[in-house]
Amino acid sequence: MQYGFLIDHRRCIGCHACTVACKAENDVPVGNFRTWVKYQEKGRFPAVKRHFAVLRCNHCTKAPCVTICPVNALEKRKDGIVDLDRDACIGCRACMQGCPYDAIYLNEDTGAAEKCHFCAHRVEKKLEPACVVVCPETAIIAGDLHDPTSRISQMVAALPTEQRGLEQGTGPNVHYVEVEPTLLKPGLAERPETYIWSDRPPHKTDAWPEEIATEPDTRTVLDAGHRVEWGWHVAAYLVTKGIAAGAAVLAPFAAALGLEGFASAYLPEVLALAFTLITTFLLVHDLARPMLFFRLLTRPNTKSWLVKGGWVLTAFGGTTFAVLVARYLGYDAIADGLRWPNAIFGLATAGYTAFLFQQCEGRDLWQGGLVLPHLLVQAVMCGAVALAPFARHPAGLLVIAVGATLVHAGFAAAERLKRHPTDNARQAAAFLGTIAVHGIPRAFQTSLLVGAIAPSALVIAWFATGGMIPALVGGPAVVMSLLGVVVLAGLYLYEAAFVRAGQLPPLS
Repeated sequence: MQYGFLIDHRRCIGCHACTVACKAENDVPVGNFRTWVKYQEKGRFPAVKRHFAVLRCNHCTKAPCVTICPVNALEKRKDGIVDLDRDACIGCRACMQGCPYDAIYLNEDTGAAEKCHFCAHRVEKKLEPACVVVCPETAIIAGDLHDPTSRISQMVAALPTEQRGLEQGTGPNVHYVEVEPTLLKPGLAERPETYIWSDRPPHKTDAWPEEIATEPDTRTVLDAGHRVEWGWHVAAYLVTKGIAAGAAVLAPFAAALGLEGFASAYLPEVLALAFTLITTFLLVHDLARPMLFFRLLTRPNTKSWLVKGGWVLTAFGGTTFAVLVARYLGYDAIADGLRWPNAIFGLATAGYTAFLFQQCEGRDLWQGGLVLPHLLVQAVMCGAVALAPFARHPAGLLVIAVGATLVHAGFAAAERLKRHPTDNARQAAAFLGTIAVHGIPRAFQTSLLVGAIAPSALVIAWFATGGMIPALVGGPAVVMSLLGVVVLAGLYLYEAAFVRAGQLPPLS
């Protein structure tokens, strides 16, 4: 059994009755929509035609929002409806990154995600969804797509239909009849600053990249707004997690890398544990319902990499603490031995976000094959620049830092310039080259210039001049501390640009 919708655009008049009925039936807040009507105009005056598209959740056969939700707040019911338990939701907004259709929103009054649930409370009483009942043109048909005798199945079999985002492999269950094709391919139409009745919603107002061409004489003139849900918390978490992981990865080689005394025996684990705690704080603080974070433990979805990542962080923190305890108690051999499995946990800590990003089906930029090795290189870079100021003989750490920094710059350039397989990824990569972050224009280019190329050039000049640069600005520790701050600030700027760019292409 699979409930679904058919939207007959031979009949739709764009009256918004479905939107109003949905809002009234489900108490949808002002500014949010479970179903909405997108308006698009094609042509030039006087030969202009307006087209409509009714957009909503697709109740996917393989719903990525269900897979990524860490607390099982979303479920695929036996009747095919993808339902959401608002009381269980912790407000992580991962489902919004997983949805390729922008069909989920955050209710800011409650801190919970919400979406079309096929009016399940009505369906269970043998009633049709509110949008179906109210449509004056009977343009919305709902029913069981698996029942060959149902009206919707017969119409799908008899009529040519289109669906949204089939390339994502989610199996959407909303069919469109005679819809204007560009309405189902976000990004093809121009998006002017003002719509026909209002200003454009103040979300994702970044200028459209010139390198991504739009359909001539095609404009979106009315649409719902969709926010950038993951921001500075996620960018900062990627940096703090990288420092923690990198310190642990380099810990087994501490003595060989010029660290002595406390810096050799304790510092890598102190940094790893401290920045793991900061990472955990950032993750919890970013929740819309931070007081409910414990649900990650009480009702975990073991398919979600948010949950698996929590396990990795917990194991990493536990092993790191064990190293410190063994060292404090004088069991140096045990502590040194534990550093090796902890380095493996460090690599897992650095890399698990790549698998989380893979579950974000709505963000194709984040799903490239370079993300995992890039995160591992970033961790080594972070660990090296964090430990270098404390080394008596920092040459080895500086060589590692420069090498990792240049490789990071290469991966970043590849993410921007490589050939991307989908429209969504191509649009996001173009945004990556143009967007501003925290008021810094062209943040991507700035991050590489300031945070990678310039520090690497300075270190190379340091070696080439036989150490004259530190003598001019206060000594090696000062220089390495400044270099570390600059490299980490540049990495944060890159992560902020990467995370934001992935969320800018329209999905509806």
